[in-house]
Amino acid sequence: MLGGLLPDSSALVLFLVATVTLNLTPGPDMLYVVANSVGGGRKAGVISALGIGAGTVVHTFAAALGLSALLMSSAVLYDVFRYVGAAYLIYMGVRFLGSKSAFARSVQQSQVPLFSTFRRGVATNVLNPKVAIFFLAFLPQFVDPARGSAIWQFILLGTIFNTSGTMVNTIVALVSGRLGNWIGSRPALSRAQQWFTGSVFMALGARIALAGRA
Repeated sequence: MLGGLLPDSSALVLFLVATVTLNLTPGPDMLYVVANSVGGGRKAGVISALGIGAGTVVHTFAAALGLSALLMSSAVLYDVFRYVGAAYLIYMGVRFLGSKSAFARSVQQSQVPLFSTFRRGVATNVLNPKVAIFFLAFLPQFVDPARGSAIWQFILLGTIFNTSGTMVNTIVALVSGRLGNWIGSRPALSRAQQWFTGSVFMALGARIALAGRA
């Protein structure tokens, strides 16, 4: 049944190639995962990747139900999402810059509240209006009304895209986490790592705040 909702073979191949290419291209989500992995280790990075994946599920259903179109058509609503998301990222960046030694984090890593890490990943993704607009622009190109429910096609294609992205971000988290563990065991580098993590969050926040709608 679900197979009948997929595009024809040529369009499906194009979709899969575009999906993998887009998910391998470094962007805000990948940088967010790297920052969490370097700052909190592999476990925190993987949880961040899963949080971003959960946020993408929200965007998938929003696009399927037409909420993304509403966001794109309302300048006020778009700006609200943009500034709230930017403020959230900058706030996290400031917290990293002002927190205690990252070397202490490596000793207390098992006590990191992983649900909070997951929740931040969801919020970071959901509050980025660019993701919503991207889904609204990308997925409809592969939806064919002749093949059945457009809503279910949106959901199926979004799930494929999200699965690929989560796999890529998880691999990035594992690789970056090894670097974070190595830095965390060297007090001389831990403060630089802390500034790197905080700066990435603040840069992502500034990027969302200053970005236009196009």
